[in-house]
Order: sequence, then C-alpha cells, then structure tokens
Amino acid sequence: MSENGVLIKVDKMTKHFPITRGIIIQREVGAVQAVDNVTFDIRKGETLGLVGESGCGKSTTGRTILQLYRPTSGKVYYGDQDLTELKGEGLRRMRRNMQMIFQDPYASLNPRMTIGNIIAEPLEVHGIGNAKERRAKVQELLKLVGLSPHFLNRYPHEFSGGQRQRIGVARALALQPEFIVCDEPISALDVSIQAQVVNLLEELQETFGLTYLFIAHDLSMVRHISDRTAVMYLGKIVELATRDELYSHPLHPYTQALLSAVPIPNPAMESKRQRIILEGDVPSPVNPPSGCRFNPRCPVAIDICSEVDPEWREVGPDHWVACHVV
Repeated sequence: MSENGVLIKVDKMTKHFPITRGIIIQREVGAVQAVDNVTFDIRKGETLGLVGESGCGKSTTGRTILQLYRPTSGKVYYGDQDLTELKGEGLRRMRRNMQMIFQDPYASLNPRMTIGNIIAEPLEVHGIGNAKERRAKVQELLKLVGLSPHFLNRYPHEFSGGQRQRIGVARALALQPEFIVCDEPISALDVSIQAQVVNLLEELQETFGLTYLFIAHDLSMVRHISDRTAVMYLGKIVELATRDELYSHPLHPYTQALLSAVPIPNPAMESKRQRIILEGDVPSPVNPPSGCRFNPRCPVAIDICSEVDPEWREVGPDHWVACHVV
C-alpha cells in the first residue's frame, strides 16, 4: 500500500465516450466528456462519499476506477499497482480485490440463474474451491447478509428489491475484496429498506475492514455513512473534505446550493434558512462551458471563471476545492 494508508489513488483520470456518425464508415464527431481530469484518493478502511446530480459522471467514475471502462487518460493506482497498465490475466487477478454493488437490484441479477449460482459465479470464475465448498461458502454469505441459507435454489423474481440488493452485496463479498464501489445501492429501494442496507454495509465494513466508494444522490445518507465526501459537477470534482467540515463549511457555490436543498428536521431552523436556487439547466457534457463548468449557473461568478479552469487546491487541512472565488 502507498503513502498515508492510501488504497486507491486516482490521478488526473479522464473518461470520454466518442460520438460517431455514419453507417459503414464511422467517424468521430465529438465526445461525451463524462469524467474530466479528476484527482483524489481513498484511504484504507474509509468510506468516501461521491455526490452530485444525475448525469454528472459519478457512476462512470466508479466503473473507470474498477477498469470496467478504460480511462481515456490518467492513472488509477490500487496500492502501488497501476491498474491502467494491467490487461488480461493480470487484471482478472486484481479483480478479486475490487468489486461493485450495482444500482438497480432488478437489472443486476441474471433472472435465469438461481441465487446460489449467482453468488457462486465469482468463486467459479477465479477457480476457488470445489462444488461442495462453494455451496457452503454461498450459504455462509447468505447468512452474513441476513438471508436464509435455504434460498439457494430460488430465482431473483422471488425476492423483493431489498432482498435482491442483499444478494448483490453477498456476490460482491464472495471473493473477500478490500475495495467495493457502491453505485447508488439504495436509490431503487424504499426508505425503510434503505436504512437496513446501509446498516448492513456498515456492519460488513467493521467486520472485514472494507474500503468503500459510496456513490449517492441522498446527501443526508452520505453524511451518515461517509468519512469524507467529494462533490461532483459535470464530470469534475469541485470540492472534497471530511464529512463534518463539508457539511458545516461548504466553500464551493455548487456545494452550498446542494446542501441548501437538504431539509432540516427542525421547523424553526428550516423557516429561517436561505435556499439557493440555481438558474438554468446543467450544460451538456458533449459541449461543456469553457473555464469553470459551473460558471453559467454560479451566483458569484466573476470574469476569470468563464476563461480559466480553476486549479484543484487544498485550502485547509484535508479540504480541497476548485474555485476562483474561494
């Protein structure tokens, strides 16, 4: 592992998806700039929350870290190993250490496979154990996530959304990974079930010393589960700080606007609070604005904001921000 107990180090990572035209001869006419030049790290045993509105590049960031999408440029380090240089068997072996819990529990489980086969699949792919040992391991994993080990031969359609997400968690844990990307694992679930899944993730983290990248829309849930929080806007990370620092002293205008939308469960405080309403729509990632990407909607933008991309800098202890005005 690298310096300061850092497990994952992302260095100027960029992911662009080409836009092509033509039927026989396809030519590239542009690119969706999904993730653009992001730099951050995730320390061993912590949960880094990643928040931002829909389409800002959160899920692409998670998938690119795991090399499910190959980055257009930049580096991703797992400890001292550069993942972007791994291919074939080397990358396959690394996958044992990194897993993902997908957003939609209805789409991420194969409807033609039994629960036992779904959870055992990673063990088979990596050649771990014989059939009897794998079956015992699957039963143990089902118990671990709060499901009956007798559900082995059932199919996904026989389970509720919350139960399916638990099956997804069991599958992610099968190879005993160190790092898990949780891609909005609760957004498709009822509020009552969300708390159960989050509590399960916290218990598993304590038991196995897991490291999470927790991607979500729900700022109050991210505050509950994460140690540090990164805020993303249109493919760029605009602010990163410890949880309490970010929620009590947000510096970037976009972070301030996001947090002003979170309800406070105190009517007296809620009535006095100023909401920050952003003008206009999110620009297209195909043709993002020059300079700071937030400048067309920013209430405090100055001339330099539309001309120069702000530098990613540390403005306080472990508090990073990309803004000319801060």
